[in-house]
Amino acid sequence: MTALASELGIDPGTYNIDPAHSEVTFVIRHLMTKVRGSFTEFSGSLEIPENVLESTTSVEIQIKSIDTRNADRDNHVRSAEILDLDNYPTMRFVSTGIRENGGDYLLDGDLTIRDVTRPVTLDLEFNGSGQDPWGGTRVGFSATTSISRKEYGIEFNVPLGGEKALLGDNVDIQLEVQASRA
Repeated sequence: MTALASELGIDPGTYNIDPAHSEVTFVIRHLMTKVRGSFTEFSGSLEIPENVLESTTSVEIQIKSIDTRNADRDNHVRSAEILDLDNYPTMRFVSTGIRENGGDYLLDGDLTIRDVTRPVTLDLEFNGSGQDPWGGTRVGFSATTSISRKEYGIEFNVPLGGEKALLGDNVDIQLEVQASRA
């Protein structure tokens, strides 16, 4: 099966992620609510050929840039108990394939956190392509997935009695990506 860039209005080529117009966000249960956060420093590129199902991407996220709107919590997440910034300063995602799923797209890849690499699948939405006000070409995508933090060796928790704990295991990830043609 092919999905042609020309049919989708995409100009094939290399695109660099624009961090000023992109977001890497997450949600995790904390006590009885959900805490949201983001990573503000990341970089990556997309290689989009005429058959978009052959596209590739790689992204690197700086752990130091975590922002949950609470400095004490951010420092704890950077500590050896959770993401271990001193030993693992980055997270990486490298795609392994794109496939159609009933009119939608799935992006498969390898996510590395704390030197543990696991396969993940993201639900991928193409948001469009076009010219920006400065004459450049841009593409936009949204992607979501959910991972188990324990599968990446992040075991920290505080029992709260019974089966309750301070942190949930599932981390919901949402990406809003705008990239400009190199």
